[in-house]
Amino acid sequence: MINKKFALTAIAAVLSLSAGFAQATTIPAGANIPAPYGNIHHENTNLYTFTAANTGTIDAYFAGSTASYDDTLGLLVNGVDTGFYGLDNHTSVYGQSFNFGNVQVNAGDVLTFVLKVVTTSNTFYSDRSLNADGANHVYSSAFAGDALIPELIGAGTYVAFEDLAASVADYNYNDENFVFSNIATTVYDVPEPTSLALLGLGALGFAASRRKAA
Repeated sequence: MINKKFALTAIAAVLSLSAGFAQATTIPAGANIPAPYGNIHHENTNLYTFTAANTGTIDAYFAGSTASYDDTLGLLVNGVDTGFYGLDNHTSVYGQSFNFGNVQVNAGDVLTFVLKVVTTSNTFYSDRSLNADGANHVYSSAFAGDALIPELIGAGTYVAFEDLAASVADYNYNDENFVFSNIATTVYDVPEPTSLALLGLGALGFAASRRKAA
């Protein structure tokens, strides 16, 4: 006869393992999964504008963390802080949801995600222009949903934070990771400093050739 206690323990272990190694087709999420951003020690050159796709609420789902610092998540709607913070990276479990106090948003509202680093008293935003260190602290991608346990985290927008200040950041964008529902994303590619320098030299050369021709 099968020991019921052993069977239940085994099932729980399988579910826990599945949750830890769950992943979607586009990017990994969950405990013990490698960082989604492969260019560690290199700041993400993509910038993002997040807006509400529809009128309703914004739901956030905890998708893992590798940070030793204590972090919590907040939200600005059209630049105004909702005042609700949650999904602490050391107490939340994979798939746990948070709706920012059930705050209602309208389609097209500009959304800015906030990471409060309790340990260092730093605050970082998904909008780089708001960050005191001038760095991009988020990496984002479309998320097709948890492939193994879709009821934990469905399809949405994946946003992962770097919680270290620019002077010491490793830019693995895996310190606290979330999936958001009801989000539309616009991505902007920002040229690297070397590319900007080359563009500047090219512009100077073009101007010089025009002067010579004149």
